[in-house]
Amino acid sequence: MESRSVPPGPYRATKLWNEITTSFRAGMPLRKHRQHFKKYGNCFTAEAAVDWLYDLLRNNNNFGPEVTRQQTLQLLRKFLKNHVIEDIKGRWGSENLDDNSQLFRFPANSPLKSLPRKHPELRKNSIENFSKDKDSIFKLRNLSRRTPKKLGLHFSQENVEEMNHEIINGDQENSVYNREISQEDVEEVWRHITLIYLQTILGVPSLEELINPKQVVPQYVMYNMTNTSKHGIVILQDKSDDLPHWVLSAMKCLANWPRSNDMNNPTYVGFERDVFRTIADYFLELPGPLITFEYYELFVSILGFLQPHLERVAIDALQLCCLLLPPPNRRKLQLLMRMISRMSQNVDMPQLHDAMGTRSLMIHTFSRCVLCCAEEVDLDELLAARLVSFLMDHHQEILQVPSYLQTAVDKHLDYLKKGYIKNPGDGLIVPLPTYSYCKQISAQEFDEQKVSTSQAAITELLENIIKNKSLPLKEKRKKLKQFQKEYPLIYQKRFPTTESEAVLFGDKPTIKQPMLILKKTKFRSLRY
Repeated sequence: MESRSVPPGPYRATKLWNEITTSFRAGMPLRKHRQHFKKYGNCFTAEAAVDWLYDLLRNNNNFGPEVTRQQTLQLLRKFLKNHVIEDIKGRWGSENLDDNSQLFRFPANSPLKSLPRKHPELRKNSIENFSKDKDSIFKLRNLSRRTPKKLGLHFSQENVEEMNHEIINGDQENSVYNREISQEDVEEVWRHITLIYLQTILGVPSLEELINPKQVVPQYVMYNMTNTSKHGIVILQDKSDDLPHWVLSAMKCLANWPRSNDMNNPTYVGFERDVFRTIADYFLELPGPLITFEYYELFVSILGFLQPHLERVAIDALQLCCLLLPPPNRRKLQLLMRMISRMSQNVDMPQLHDAMGTRSLMIHTFSRCVLCCAEEVDLDELLAARLVSFLMDHHQEILQVPSYLQTAVDKHLDYLKKGYIKNPGDGLIVPLPTYSYCKQISAQEFDEQKVSTSQAAITELLENIIKNKSLPLKEKRKKLKQFQKEYPLIYQKRFPTTESEAVLFGDKPTIKQPMLILKKTKFRSLRY
């Protein structure tokens, strides 16, 4: 069944749930089954449901090929718990479902969930409370008269200069130079500018249903922007909030495997698995996800931009959203993404799991440590896996400091100090980022591009294995054999004949040794 992408916006997790359940009910094949000498019509086995749903999720643009069969089984269990399906005796409400021949059916009632009217964090505070304060920085839609009427995505330099000229001329008579700016003013400017840019990048009329502006802590943004290393990693003043030394050493060991091992311990068979398990245990035991609960809806909404023609928007939006995190969380996220990205691309990394590849293992292990909802959400695991996969591929851009934000804040504070603007929450007076959106393509074209891009990446991985001179010959044979098993068509295209494969290893044709030549015995004449 052809999938359609759920657009970004509030309550995206609920919309995705409704889409998947609708597709599952409409497309899952039903037939007659016999169990315990009795026939049942219009039902299906759990194993068949896992097969069908697994294929649906992997080919759905909202989730992608990173979905595992175990995650699919977990989703099917949630279907049973939420009465999307029931067993043949009408029982539901539990998660008692395994990948076997147990029979299930669809109930008569609709499994769709209704969308709440307001963001959960804003239910206690009505919108009227926000509009009472005329100078509130939270009124992102009601900007000052100096702000252009329409927040477009394309601001030319000429328009900005004209706007700045009008500001100066309009307020020059009433301007107060060298106005004192309090720390509260600085923090309000940081919060206001960050939210304005985020709203513009996402292209939404309001952020009310995605995030509660009161939960944005400007001190976090300021710290994450200014206290960084040369690589952009957050430096913590309070070392008690940092990763323990033994965790940092273990992460460095695997990130630079096999070149670096500052643990000074002799390696043994399975050493790298023990080190990885140590890191995983630490992150799994954290009290909460690295992306704090209040930003769950915001990050899930941005996942609606993973589509190829909106990838740039997703990167820039996540870049700003990650600045909202507490500095210890941002630092942990930076170091974690850096490690798992290097590990997944390292052809020398030993196999860390008997059944999963390195990349799949990283996503499966750390997705819940990065993103989850305070209250259990049915698509938590799949959405978290999607986000971690995107962060792994683009972590260098997403987790770097956006220089344009610092420039915008400095300019705003300068105008506030000179009296050109009266309130920290007045309109934006610096150019917004520009975006050029690609032409929308059909689902068929997207699938073709997705396949070609994936095959190109896999082919590049094969070439890296082939050209890796530091890899022992025995290990290279083992990796190529595993690659051939996983991707037989790509392997056959690279090595169409056994002779071409033999050239890689320098194998010479085996020449059979000549048979042992026995010396002919001479028969003496019987005559004397």
